[in-house]
Amino acid sequence: MLRKSLDWLYLGSAWLAALCMVGVLSMVLLSIVSRLMSFYVPGTDAYAGYAMAGAGFLALAHTLKHGEHIRVTLIISRFAGKTRKGLELWALSVSALMAGVLCFYAWRLAWQSRLFHDISTSADATPLWIPQIMMGVGTTVLLIALLDEWVLELMGRRTRTAGELGHE
Repeated sequence: MLRKSLDWLYLGSAWLAALCMVGVLSMVLLSIVSRLMSFYVPGTDAYAGYAMAGAGFLALAHTLKHGEHIRVTLIISRFAGKTRKGLELWALSVSALMAGVLCFYAWRLAWQSRLFHDISTSADATPLWIPQIMMGVGTTVLLIALLDEWVLELMGRRTRTAGELGHE
């Protein structure tokens, strides 16, 4: 049940990232069409940027879980058994710690933007905490995915990617 819920969380985050990419496309197309038809839609550049940032952050966990993050296995692939497991756990621990710090500061930034009524400097004047929420959600789901990978590695149930298997 927990495994299925986590997998749905990662997939849901990926779908939100995909929607953000559609948002980028929509804003770029709207900007192009509006220029061709001689009217101005304020904020299209800013909204495209917000959607691009959202897509990047929301896709992090799904990318990790599918073994698509860039990983340097040059050192780890030379080891086997307990040594390799220890190195994997160390790498995942450091990654989770870094993701936790990023998560904390992403949510803190969104909270402070809301608290101080921080708005975009572009023509749209969007309250910045709204697009910053996507960064907080994305880093939170990434942290959960890294902790998930850590537990799976500890239990010996973590799957290796094709790139990692090729080095063994």
